Amino acid sequence: MSRQLCLITGTTSGIGRATARALAADGQHLVMACRDEMRAGELAAELKAATGNEAIETLACDLSSLASVRQAVAEFRARHDRLDLLINNAGTMTTRFQKSVDGLELTFAANYLGPWLLTRLLLDSLVAGSAARIVTVASAVHLRGALEPDSLQAESAEGYSGMAAYARSKLGNVMATFSQADLLRDAGVTANCLHPGVVGTNITGDTNALLRVGMKLISPFILSESRGAATSLYLARDESVDGASGGYYNENQQIAEPHPTARDQAARDRLWAWSSEFCGVESEWQPAVRSA
Repeated sequence: MSRQLCLITGTTSGIGRATARALAADGQHLVMACRDEMRAGELAAELKAATGNEAIETLACDLSSLASVRQAVAEFRARHDRLDLLINNAGTMTTRFQKSVDGLELTFAANYLGPWLLTRLLLDSLVAGSAARIVTVASAVHLRGALEPDSLQAESAEGYSGMAAYARSKLGNVMATFSQADLLRDAGVTANCLHPGVVGTNITGDTNALLRVGMKLISPFILSESRGAATSLYLARDESVDGASGGYYNENQQIAEPHPTARDQAARDRLWAWSSEFCGVESEWQPAVRSA
């Protein structure tokens, strides 16, 4: 790869960290958008020392907060006039019902709505980039998801299922990717999503001891962080997917069949309209600048 300007979320652990290491080793100009600024700074220093690549920045961004996303985008655009690669990597899961600062169930807010707004606000930067790519880490769990936008704000602790919430958020990621691919078809930007495989990460954070114990028990049977990053890196930099857009890929870098709802244009349009209204942005978008 020639040097590109890359923005990746959630690099302080898991496959995000492995992805950032690979891109830094490639010599890419890397912007790591993370909630934990201290850990992000430590990783940036580590990567600079290990690779000799000084073009590594950090950017404060809490994807569960729309205000934080807006501030991160404003800061990014103050520093840079283009973006060549956006990797929506960060994700979370919990078994305990929580609401975001904006009043949505936390998993959906952090996994879907924050990345959706981040991508939406960076569209012009991506169009200004060089054959820019959007890569979103979804999950095969999305196949078990159900998503009805009109019911999202009514979510409560009663009958709450962390896995169902996670599946819903990842279905949203796949639906958004297909909508982005359609929207950007003539703008020189591609959008794809992926299932990274079952990877040993700390996606559950510190919220549930049982989940952490379960992950340790199955650890001999799951992929390493580096192996889990393989499809993200494939979609980010492989020449074989130049121009390919609107795909859902599995952990073997092969096109896979998504949830039928992701292929439903009307369902995707409803989700896009709801997301736009909730975030207070225009549903319609036209590029302000077109790639050469």
